[in-house]
Amino acid sequence: MKTIGLIGGMSWESTAHYYRVLNQETAARLGGLHSAPLLIHSLDFAPIAAMQSAGDWDGAGAILAQSAKTLVAAGAGIIGLATNTMHVVADAIADTLGAPFLHIADPTGDALLADGFRTIGLLGTRFTMEMGFYRERLEARGLTVLVPEVGRTNLNGIIYDELCRGIVLDASRTTYVDAIARLQGRGAEAVILGCTEIGMLIDDAVSPLPVYDTTDLHAKALVDAALA
Repeated sequence: MKTIGLIGGMSWESTAHYYRVLNQETAARLGGLHSAPLLIHSLDFAPIAAMQSAGDWDGAGAILAQSAKTLVAAGAGIIGLATNTMHVVADAIADTLGAPFLHIADPTGDALLADGFRTIGLLGTRFTMEMGFYRERLEARGLTVLVPEVGRTNLNGIIYDELCRGIVLDASRTTYVDAIARLQGRGAEAVILGCTEIGMLIDDAVSPLPVYDTTDLHAKALVDAALA
C-alpha cells in the first residue's frame, strides 16, 4: 500500500474526520490490525483563510504546493488535499508533483453518475458555490449543478464561524436542511456536501435529498488509489 500524503488543517475538524475514515477503510479492506500509512501536513488555517478573503489564490496555492512537495519528499506516494475550497488551486499543486494528486470532486462525480443522478445541488463555502472551479469539473462529466440562490452568506458563515471551530448547532442544521429543500424544489435529485465540515451537520437521516459527503468519498478513493 502506498503512503498517503494529506494536506490538512483547513480545518483540523475535517482533517480529523479524514484520519478516521482513511484508517477505518484500510482496516475494512485489509483486515486484522492494518491501518493506513499516512503523512499529514496540517497547516495553520488562519493565514489561508485570510488569503481566501483577500482573493490571494496564487499565494495560497504556493503554500499548498510546497506542502505537497514536502509530503512527496517524505515518501508519500499519492496526495490528497483535505478541503474542497482550496481545490481552486488544484492545478498549481498537481503540476509540481512527482506523485498522483486525487481531486476531491472526482470520486463524488463517480458516485453520482454510478447512482444515476444527473441534476445535483452543491453546498459549500461561498467560494465553492460561486466560483466555477468545482461546478465546471462536474458539469464537464454531464452533471447539472445547482447552487443556492439565496442565503449563501449565511451558509458560508456557519462553516467558518461554527463548524471550523467545532461548534454544531441545531439552528444551523435547520438552515442547511432548508437550503437542501429549496434545491430539491428546483429539481435537484441529490446534494453534494461540498465542504469537508458540512457532514458535521447533515447526513441522510436529516436531509430531504440523498447526501454525497465529499470527505467520506475522497478518503475512500485515496485508499483505493493507495492500494491499486
